[in-house]
Parts: sequence; structure tokens; C-alpha cells
Amino acid sequence: MMSAMPPDDTLQPDACYLALKARDPRFDGSFFTGVTSTGIYCRPVCRVRTPKRENCRFFPHAAQAERAGFRPCLRCRPELAPHALAWSMQDAGSILAQQAARLLDEPDAWNGSVPTVEQLAARLGVSERHVRRIFEAQFGVSPLQYLQTRRLLTAKQLLADTRLPITQVALVSGFGSLRRFNAAFVQHYGLSPTQLRRAGAQQGSEGLRVRLGWRPPYDAAAMLSFFGQRAIAGMEQVTADGHLLRTLQVSVAGREHAGWIEAGFDEPRHQLVLRVSESLHEALPQVIRRARAAFDLDCDPLAVNAVLQDAFPGGDGLRVPGAFCGWELAVRAVLGQQITVAAARTLAHRMVERFGQPIETGQPGLARLFPTPQALAGAEGDALGVLGIVRQRQAAIVALARAVQAGTLPLHGGADVQATIQALKALPGIGDWTAQYIAMRALRWPDAFPAGDVALHKALGVQQQRQPARAAEAASQAWKPWRSYAVIRAWAGLAVGAAAAARPASPVIPARPVIPARPVIPARSLVGNDRIAKDPT
Repeated sequence: MMSAMPPDDTLQPDACYLALKARDPRFDGSFFTGVTSTGIYCRPVCRVRTPKRENCRFFPHAAQAERAGFRPCLRCRPELAPHALAWSMQDAGSILAQQAARLLDEPDAWNGSVPTVEQLAARLGVSERHVRRIFEAQFGVSPLQYLQTRRLLTAKQLLADTRLPITQVALVSGFGSLRRFNAAFVQHYGLSPTQLRRAGAQQGSEGLRVRLGWRPPYDAAAMLSFFGQRAIAGMEQVTADGHLLRTLQVSVAGREHAGWIEAGFDEPRHQLVLRVSESLHEALPQVIRRARAAFDLDCDPLAVNAVLQDAFPGGDGLRVPGAFCGWELAVRAVLGQQITVAAARTLAHRMVERFGQPIETGQPGLARLFPTPQALAGAEGDALGVLGIVRQRQAAIVALARAVQAGTLPLHGGADVQATIQALKALPGIGDWTAQYIAMRALRWPDAFPAGDVALHKALGVQQQRQPARAAEAASQAWKPWRSYAVIRAWAGLAVGAAAAARPASPVIPARPVIPARPVIPARSLVGNDRIAKDPT
């Protein structure tokens, strides 16, 4: 039975209905529509006949729709929608609630186990009562209801897209037993897991496939170019037909799972098609979450562009490339200090060959895993030096490895951003550039800003100033809370300018003003091999 839950006052119902009628994919995941005549809730892109306005109720989160008694649509499948990531810079309660949601959304924050409200409150440093109060004020549901909806939608996706046994679906989705899973499923959806499972879901011998949605526009070519330039031979590759393949190791509840993944873009449907090896099936929620982060699928381009369009026109589809493993990204950031992308890639390849564990994948060109923290924490003497890594970087890598191994340095989207940045900067050989870069890509912080970046200074036209980092920081204040996206657009604009200057027939590009208040930079790709790091420490 549908409850009389009050409508959410953060949404404009008439505007939501217009987006629903237009089936506008830019609003996918930004709200859900509960249809009172059917008891079903849908995404704005659902292809069914548009319901009457008086039969529609709008909710910012799927958990709110389910709390109100609506069941997920089996056609548009709400579990495929990109997540709604809200960022506040004002109200402390809102910031805390959003941090709580980030922790609940991040399986790596709990090592694959299901968190309790007590654990969540302890992680945030507040009381259980306060967590419940601020969470319900922000999202309209309790933390457990929010988490339950996430788990059920994850299970629903696995039932629809894979042939995993139902017992395994229950366990990997976070349910402690099959009985609890069945009861929750019937209570929320009115169907048993067996009834919901699609007959067409296939697994096959080459891994299962799942689909993950994004909000357009999305520059898939730029994203693949970014990953392709940095691909480590033997561990990852970008194919000519636009697929990213790589090896991956994931820890769940103390158990290590290793295998391979393949990601490709279905641009007409605004979906990433992810293929996962059988050896990673027990870690599927973690793999899916990491893929969403790596490809920045949950970005809201409308919100970002509203802030950045004037300064960086033409970059609407650019996203911030994330990471499949925060530890790996941190090491690669250290290797990339003050050298070119190509040189950093060479060092990373040598490290993978020397310290990475061999793996049989059946996929050509994928034969090793990235080294674990344990492997590099014990890299004493000249073990790293013989690879061409200077002493300063050696010390930074070993210190990183030991901190991650000890569990004192979480490097995932649920980590406390400011505390992690300070912890990183306290390590030898890691300065603000590296810490901000890690925050941008591994912690998924949209407001990271490496003010000391040399390429950024050039892109913003402040490289000749006496204190270019301070000038860049001052200019960036207008781009909060999306400065990570501003950095990506600035780098991309610099690459476009370099490519144009390299063509003989290109017109001469006039010099920029010394320091425009809001620099206008075209942004179309993420290519470029400039030295982008500046960490003197």
C-alpha cells in the first residue's frame, strides 16, 4: 500500500513532468516518478506511455519512492540510472548527510560487509540519533532504508543481467541469508527473485555483462583517450574499437578476488557495457561501483556546466577520469611527478613486471595485476631504484604502501577528503599537487584543485605571474564546487591548442591576457603529454 509520505520540496513537480514527457536523458537518476495508478516508479527516460500529471509523484531518490510504497519498473529498470551526487558547501547538516550517503554507497569503505548505523555514526564521529536525524532530513528516509534500497536494486540488476545462482546474488548484494533476501524482495517488489529473473539473461564462458547508465552529454572518445595514453602494457589496454580491458584485484571480507574486466560504450542508450570475468563474480557490487567511479558515470553535467560554461565553453561532455583502485592511482600519481605521461607509463610498466602478480586471463595482453601494498611495502634497498625511480619517489611509494597496508589511509570515494589530503601530505615525497590529484581521481572529490600544476598555469594564462599557484587558486574560486571538472577542461583546452599549433596550416593563435578573471578555454579532448605535475617534495 502506498503511504502518504509528503512530497519532496526540493523538486519542482511541473518541471519534472516536462522532463518526463520529453524523456530527457539529462535528468536520468535526478528524480524518479511514482505513478499512483500502477504503484510503479520509473526513470524519466522510461519508454512507456506518459502517465497523467495527476497520477505522478516525484522523488529525488529511489529509496523515497520505495518507502512510499512504489515498486521499480521492470522496463526502464531504476537500478541502471546514474546515481544522484549532491554536493553542498553551506549547511553542515547537509554536508554530513551527504558524507554518510557516500559511505553507504562505497562498498570498499566497509570491506564488503554490511554497515550498521552504529558503525556509520562511529565513522562520522557523531551519535546514532544525530545520524538518523540529519539523514532523514536530507533524504527523507533512514540510513537503513537507503541502504536496503541500494542492496535490492543491486540484486535486481544481477537477477536481470546475469545467470548467477539466486543464493549467490543474495550474498554478493549484502544479504546475510537467502531467507532474508526473499522476504525483503517480496515485501518491497511483490515478486520473488525467481519471478523477476529474466529468461534472457546470459552469462557465457567469457564473463557476464551488466549495463550502467550515464547522463548525456558524455565524451566517450576523450575518456578512452585519457585511459589509452596511460595504459600499462601487460595490465590494461584500449582497443581500436573503443573498449578498455584491464586486470583487477578486489578484496571482499578479507578474501582476494582477481580477474579481468572489459568496458565499452553504448552511446545511443547512454550506457556503459561492462563485462566481468567469472573470477570476480563474488565482488560484483565492488566492481560495478569502481567502474561507475572510473568512468564518472554519476556526474550531473547540467549542474557542472551551469558553473563552468562561461569560463570553459564546449566541454560539456568531459568527465573526470577516476580509478579502478585508489591505491594504484596513488602510486601512479607519485610516479608521474614532474615527468611526462609517457615516462610515467614506462616506470609503471617496469614496476608491474617486477612486482605485479602473474594472472591467467585468457585475454591477449592481460597477464599481470598491479602490485599490492604488501609487495611494495617491503621494497627495500634499490629494488625500486633499478627500475629508474628516483630515491624521493621510492620513499613516497614505500610510505604509501605501508600506510595503506596498515589501514590508516583509505583511498576510495567514501573517505574523508580533507583528512585524507592531510594524511597524504604528511608522507615523505607527497606535496599538494599529488594529494589534490589523488583526491580528484581516487576520492572522487569534485572540488579538488592542484593549484601548483604547471600545465594548469599555462592553460589559465598565469604562468608568467610572480605567484602562479596563488593566481590560479584565486581564479578557481568562481568554479566551486566543480573545480576538478574545471581542471580537466583546462587541460583539454591546452591539448587542443597544442594540436592546432602543430599543424602547419593552422592560424597563429594570439597570446592570452596575462590573467583573465574567468578564462575562456575551448575543451574537446583529454589528450596531451605535457608535464602536468609539480610537486617539489
